[in-house]
Amino acid sequence: MRSTGVHHVDLVVSSIERSLPFYSALLGPLGYHRVGEVEGERGETIWYLSGPGTAIGLREAQSESQEYDRYRIGLHHLAFEAESRAEIDERAAWLATQDVEIESEPQEYTYIPGYYAVFFYDPDGLKLEIVHVPGLVAA
Repeated sequence: MRSTGVHHVDLVVSSIERSLPFYSALLGPLGYHRVGEVEGERGETIWYLSGPGTAIGLREAQSESQEYDRYRIGLHHLAFEAESRAEIDERAAWLATQDVEIESEPQEYTYIPGYYAVFFYDPDGLKLEIVHVPGLVAA
């Protein structure tokens, strides 16, 4: 576990009933095993999936707005770290069985040497990534 870094990120989703099972199944194999509930500032329930050194919070939307656009002010995409290329390939195979769009199949990118990733969208269209860079994950 890392001693510093991002503690948690909260995502607003259109349906907890759809998104909580998706994120639980997606992130469980990456080490996000604990799901806890807390009360938000408006009395709403926030579900936190806790993983290696961080947590992802899921909140159901409380206002009507247009579809998500990652090029507006806000979140562009969220990247989850994997321990190996094989773990990314396994998650990509799982994603192929889900009703979500895969933007690009697992492949190496030139961002930094060994950067291997899959890019895809969650059920609300939020862009997500699972990435492995050799030497970044402590064994």
